[in-house]
Amino acid sequence: MENIRSTLFVEINKFEYIFAVGNYKNDNTCELLQKINVPLKGIINNKISDLEILLSIIKENIFLIEQKLNCTLKDVVIILDTFEYYTTSVSGFKKLNGSQLSKENISYIINSLKLKISENEPLKTILHIFNSKYFLDEKEIDNLPIGLFGNFYSHELSFLLWNKNDYKNLLNIFNKCNLRIKRIISKSFIEGVNLINNHQNLQTFFKIEINKNFSRILFFENLSLKFTQNFQFGSDLLLKDISKITGLDFDIVKNLLQDLKLKKNVNFEENIEEKFFKNINFRKIKKSLVFEIAAARIEEFSEIILKKNINLKHLLKKDTKIFLCLIDEEAGRSLDSTYKRSFSALKSYEVSITTNLLFEDIFETTNNIVHYGWSKEAIPITQEKRSVIARFFDLIFG
Repeated sequence: MENIRSTLFVEINKFEYIFAVGNYKNDNTCELLQKINVPLKGIINNKISDLEILLSIIKENIFLIEQKLNCTLKDVVIILDTFEYYTTSVSGFKKLNGSQLSKENISYIINSLKLKISENEPLKTILHIFNSKYFLDEKEIDNLPIGLFGNFYSHELSFLLWNKNDYKNLLNIFNKCNLRIKRIISKSFIEGVNLINNHQNLQTFFKIEINKNFSRILFFENLSLKFTQNFQFGSDLLLKDISKITGLDFDIVKNLLQDLKLKKNVNFEENIEEKFFKNINFRKIKKSLVFEIAAARIEEFSEIILKKNINLKHLLKKDTKIFLCLIDEEAGRSLDSTYKRSFSALKSYEVSITTNLLFEDIFETTNNIVHYGWSKEAIPITQEKRSVIARFFDLIFG
């Protein structure tokens, strides 16, 4: 029997597509009914490379899910973790002249800034808008100061943008599958919200993720996604350095680090055990050399991503919390203390090692955002058409 409250969730990340169906219950919670993982095809270097392949994959897996669940899916929520994203923050203001700040004033600012971004970035589309900061008479306010009196109000918005052609292509693909796109949400936003939900009073923080072949950093300020940046290097570069300097095969280095991860105490003055020298002559190489090479490369990672990143010059403060997620088990867990020490910059920053989210966590957080919204996410309101005279008086009296 068809269930009209079933919704399709599709995650597109750098490695795979994840198709999942959630069934809404009477209390608006969403139960995960079905999940299919499919290797990534049709997207290369964060861009759609083959529309036909992408359409075929989506159609085929939607058909499989509908057949298995005996339902017809109508809505889709898309979780994006690939493509290129751009962040920018802009401020708008309203002269109040002692009057009361209204919802209409704020709606006007949000829509005006949204229009300005759209005009200045014609090749990009807006994925998210966040209410970053509010100032009333030069004093920062924690919440929207609707109803308060003042002379001058300033409102900062943060925008997450992405390529307009990618958006149109996805829209076209899902239209051909007879699915209405309910929401498109950045996975970085979802991950940040998940951290906030699991840490009391957490509002401003960095999250740094080290994968095998890429890394990224995101910054939340006042519960708003303010900045995100990707880097084209990851833990494999660290393993290659160790392999090159020691002369050990890449796979041997991986096995060595995996073995060290399982040991509670490591004597760095010991030589690497002979068991790791498969099919090559045994050589005396101290374990300390491996860790020295790793520490040097990790320090370089921390400088490029965080400490000397010019984009973070005005965002990085000593009391900001940093969450460090090490995806690669071989080059991550055995070196987590080295990563933590380097990214903490001699304990100037509070660094916590965190784990990669399971899809079930992503699914639950996404559903909550879709159903209940997010307190700092700004939804532009379509304003009614105004007469020429009304617009004229607006120009004069602001």
